[in-house]
Amino acid sequence: MACCDWNVLKESVSGLNEKAESGRRFEDAEEYAMVLFCVNRISHHFRDCELLHFGVGFRFHSFHLSFPRSLKPCLPGNAISVTNRSNENKCYSSKYSGGAGEIPLLFDSSFSQQEDDREIISDGISAVAGGIVALGKFDALHIGHRELAIQASRAGPPFLLSFVGMAKVFGWEHRAPIVAKCDRKRVLSSWFPYCGNMVPEEFEIEFSSVRHLSPRQFVEKLAKELRVRGVVAGENYRFGYKAAGDASELQKLCEEYEMEAYIIKSVMDKNQYSTNINSSIGSKERGQVSSTRVREALAVGDMRYVSELLGRQHRLVLMATDRETFSFSQYKVSAPKSCLLNLAPKEGLYEKCSLLLGQENVMLCRVIIDSKFVHIETDYGGSSDIFGTHDLQYLLIEFGDSST
Repeated sequence: MACCDWNVLKESVSGLNEKAESGRRFEDAEEYAMVLFCVNRISHHFRDCELLHFGVGFRFHSFHLSFPRSLKPCLPGNAISVTNRSNENKCYSSKYSGGAGEIPLLFDSSFSQQEDDREIISDGISAVAGGIVALGKFDALHIGHRELAIQASRAGPPFLLSFVGMAKVFGWEHRAPIVAKCDRKRVLSSWFPYCGNMVPEEFEIEFSSVRHLSPRQFVEKLAKELRVRGVVAGENYRFGYKAAGDASELQKLCEEYEMEAYIIKSVMDKNQYSTNINSSIGSKERGQVSSTRVREALAVGDMRYVSELLGRQHRLVLMATDRETFSFSQYKVSAPKSCLLNLAPKEGLYEKCSLLLGQENVMLCRVIIDSKFVHIETDYGGSSDIFGTHDLQYLLIEFGDSST
């Protein structure tokens, strides 16, 4: 099944071919950026949807591009919708055919844990070319990260740019992610109504490839190699070798390289219960919402606070393997903690949770976490019937606002 809107794809190709055949130059830099982004999206559609398997062929011409003036961000009304890069790490349906204001389906029984960290696609076009990239560490995808994506979407097609492989480079101990890899696209899809009816896409760069870049070299990579139109960062953002660059230098360098730079204020944590967490994480965070705060809130089992920081309920994903399987009874299912794909809250009892078994099957449940297992208890006596033949590979749990 194709993962894109056929009519949109056909119209985009038709428009590009018509412009190329007329021999008209792209005298408008905004038009150039949008066309470049469209070509990028179409290239991804070919690879992701495998349309060529259906005998569909398109012809692309070489475009004569010129830059009469510096690139400026398009107005929100001119921004085009973004389609997910691929179906990697899928744990929901990425297909979207609804109208403006509607949120795409947020669950699918099909999962994939395969990673796909493409930087440059096969035709040589950067995956973020023509887009606006938000810079940061997007572990939790919390409300502060969402604010960066919102600002990016106001200027153009939004992306989240982050670095992978930092733990390996610095020798850090492995930490479970706050959001399961397979669940990140669902979270980003939930930002659709906040981001001008666009779904932000993630773009990852190997940290080892940029760790020694100076602030200037890093911005040059964004401008010349990745060809982004602009960047968004928080006021405390640091970049470059040994974090030598700050937000002020980012603005100056972006201006020099004819990119827009948007620096936004930190989203502050106004929770009255955050005093203890403030003291535990030190003064570095200065009271802003952060992934560290989310981890600390999970560590004390305060799920109401976690929900406030994330802007959504925390979802726990467990995956059965050949060695580690789920056990079922009439009212209960248990899973070894080794099946966890992301960070669980502290051991204890959690009421008012939801067990998701599909788009239609959502069951209220209690969750008990001990040192070795995650136990899910329901009041529905037919649980074993819903679990079917006991070959269910994934369990998804959303935590309510209860605390241990």
